[in-house]
Amino acid sequence: MTKRIGFFTRILDDAEPADRYRLAREQIVHAERLGFDTAWIAQHHFNRDEGGQPSPFVFLANVAAVTTRIRLGTGIVTLPLDEPVRVAEDAAVLDALSGGRLELGLGSGGTASSFAAFDLDSAERRLIFGRKVETLRRALRGETLGGDNRLYPSAGDLDRRVWQATFSVPGGARAGEAGDGLLLSRTQPRPEGQPDLPLAELQLPIVEAYHAALPAGAAPRILASRSVFVADRRDDARRLAETGLRRVAAHFAAQGHVLLGDSLDDLLRTFDSHVGTPDEVAESLSRDGTLEHATEVSVQVHSIDPPHAFILRSIELFATEVAPALGWRTSPRPALARAV
Repeated sequence: MTKRIGFFTRILDDAEPADRYRLAREQIVHAERLGFDTAWIAQHHFNRDEGGQPSPFVFLANVAAVTTRIRLGTGIVTLPLDEPVRVAEDAAVLDALSGGRLELGLGSGGTASSFAAFDLDSAERRLIFGRKVETLRRALRGETLGGDNRLYPSAGDLDRRVWQATFSVPGGARAGEAGDGLLLSRTQPRPEGQPDLPLAELQLPIVEAYHAALPAGAAPRILASRSVFVADRRDDARRLAETGLRRVAAHFAAQGHVLLGDSLDDLLRTFDSHVGTPDEVAESLSRDGTLEHATEVSVQVHSIDPPHAFILRSIELFATEVAPALGWRTSPRPALARAV
């Protein structure tokens, strides 16, 4: 089944901020050249190692100036930590600047420790999200916001390009009921006592709840993000994967992931990572039961985070060999530069 393919980045290249943003921009431009449909970036506050971008609209406006076709997604704006009318204003301006290319992904967050800096309790994030998303939607629809104020510039049809991220079945139902797109994570912690539960067994019930709640006639939009690193040589792929995954293993464990063992294959399974040559990655992705239900698959190299040249090559190999092998693209495009 033909799918949209996306490139996702949390902007974690091993560099200072200005260079991080430059490298991420180059990766998105590269993805556009290779026919990717979308580019998604995350929003994270404060922690350099958690994510490199607290201001997604600023960064995407810069990317919009050097691209022409690729759609630009927020994956996600942590809405409880933002003022919803300002989010609507920034989104509307970015959408105008980019020629209507914005995909507005929202979520409740995020790193619990960030909430304290905004004088908020992370335990209340879902309640805060629900309240703020209502205000955001009124703004996007051009409704009165108080004092007879309405959004300017107009958001056009941006309200129909909203996505919601969730780990839960109720969250899937909420996104479906709103007619929004559904954003599924590359990995998520397993229930206690089931550390080796396949990711699909967590995500397919979310997908089912989403479909069940969609209004009649609404087309589903389901994006599954996946950790994918493709290399020309198996040894390179595994060597770089081991370096990256061992670097973040303790952080993942602190987030609730139970490590399935200490070998590289154990770490790959723990973090739901698809790593190897194009043939190996295509075979691995073909066994992911969630993906047949996705309308879009967005690939990211986190938490492997290889050097920039290998990221560019992974983007090329995914577009030219992996996606066509899976039937997600009908005609492979020529590969570009080989990483050395």
